[in-house]
Amino acid sequence: MMQQADIIVNIVHIEGPLKGEIQEFSDAEILIGRNLDCQVRFPKDLLIVSRDHARVIREGNRFKLINKSANLTYLNGKPVGEEEEAYLKSGDWMMFAEGGPKVSFLTKVVETRQSPSFQTESPAAEEESSFDRAAKQIPLKQPSLKPSPSQQAPLVIRFGPKLHRFKSLPVTIGRSADCDLKLDHAAISDRHAEIFYRDGQYWVRDLTGKQSIFIDGVTISSESPLITDNKLGLTHQGPVFRFLGDGRLDEIIE
Repeated sequence: MMQQADIIVNIVHIEGPLKGEIQEFSDAEILIGRNLDCQVRFPKDLLIVSRDHARVIREGNRFKLINKSANLTYLNGKPVGEEEEAYLKSGDWMMFAEGGPKVSFLTKVVETRQSPSFQTESPAAEEESSFDRAAKQIPLKQPSLKPSPSQQAPLVIRFGPKLHRFKSLPVTIGRSADCDLKLDHAAISDRHAEIFYRDGQYWVRDLTGKQSIFIDGVTISSESPLITDNKLGLTHQGPVFRFLGDGRLDEIIE
């Protein structure tokens, strides 16, 4: 008989009053709204969000979104009507009312009690549970030697449904397998960018020599510091990240 996997849910706040926060749940039901009993609770004066706005309910090893609000909930940009339901997968994003707070939905299988016939297909099975936890863990490998001096500073990058964690900087980003973070994106060069730490601050360096990287819409000539809430674009075709501070880069999903 197939049994449930133990799954942790992470709600990553991308936009809104809780931006940058990460909440972790193992509950069978997660209430979202302004009521005091909501696990994901928004400020009482944020009237665009209903008191009982939405719920995430676990069904076996799946998760279902139920919208309870006339202001709608948007799943990956598509509206979910009042009392309508939709199934969630790791990496989806939700917005509570048009122009309201936006969150990313991530899952992690932490332990599986299963029969031989059961196989988990969750893409989040090897992900970390949060930016902060990932930043404290020992990386799978130490970065290779690079021009920038090595610094013991954490870096966590969310790209798609996955979190990539590093304990030491610098970190190179590109399409080459030699890069610390390999991104399969058509506009990315083999060795595209480097994130490093200097004088108590995170920096980004353009490795292409073509001024391909921009911050807040302005192209950088060679290197530039990263300031909290900066939008870091690796190319004008994407991907684009928001720097949340403390060594955290979160992909912006348009």
